[in-house]
Amino acid sequence: MEKNKYSYVGISFIILLFGIWAVKEFGSRFDSEELAYLEVEEENGELIKRSVPDFSFTNQDGKTITNKDYDGKVYVVEFFFATCPTICPVMNENLVHVQHQFYGNLDFGIASFTINPEHDTPEVLKEYMQTYGAKHPNWHMLTGDQKKIYDLARNGFNAYAAEDENAPGGFEHSGFFALVDKEGFLRSRKDEYGNPILYYQGSVPYKQRKSRDGDEQQIDLLIEDIKKLL
Repeated sequence: MEKNKYSYVGISFIILLFGIWAVKEFGSRFDSEELAYLEVEEENGELIKRSVPDFSFTNQDGKTITNKDYDGKVYVVEFFFATCPTICPVMNENLVHVQHQFYGNLDFGIASFTINPEHDTPEVLKEYMQTYGAKHPNWHMLTGDQKKIYDLARNGFNAYAAEDENAPGGFEHSGFFALVDKEGFLRSRKDEYGNPILYYQGSVPYKQRKSRDGDEQQIDLLIEDIKKLL
C-alpha cells in the first residue's frame, strides 16, 4: 500500500509538471499568434506573408551584415540618416530605450538603414551610435548602395524614403518602426477592428503620450510585442 502511495505521488508530480509546461507553451503561442502577419499580394492575386528580402550592407564596424545575421532573432527596423535634424534623434533615443529592455538578450536585434549613405560611412555611423549610447551587440547601423537601400525600404518594407532638397536635412522618410519575427516575417499588433497596424510610431518620445500632431506614442506597444515574439 505504501508503495502505491508513492507511485500516485510520483504520477501526480509528473502530471503537475506537464500541466505547468503546457500552460506556458500554450500561453507563449497564444501571445505570438495575437500579432498579425503583414501580407503582400502576388501577381496571381494570392496573399502571402511579407518577409524581409535578402540584403547585404556594411555596418558601423566595417563588417558585412546580411539578413541571415538576423535569422532566429526578433528585430526592429528603421530608416534614418545621421544628419537628420527632425525625427531621427527621437527615433534613436526611443530605440535606445527599447535596447535597454533587451540588452542581455541575443535573440533580439535592431537594423538601422541610412538613407544618406554617401555621408553616413561606417566611421560616421560608429560615432553616431556612441553619441546615442547604442550598444546592443545585435544593433547594426547599415550603409551601402543608396539605390539598394531605397529599394529595400520601398519594396521590402513599404516604407517611404526619398531625397528632397526642400525637406530638413535634404531627405524625407517615415518615422515608423517595422517589427520582424524570428522567421523573417513582418509582424504587428491589430487595431480595435482586427486590422494590423502595420508599423509602430517611432517619432514620438516614449515619455510622451502624444505628439503635437496627435500621433500616439507606440514604443510601449512595440516592447510588449517584442516580448511576445521572443
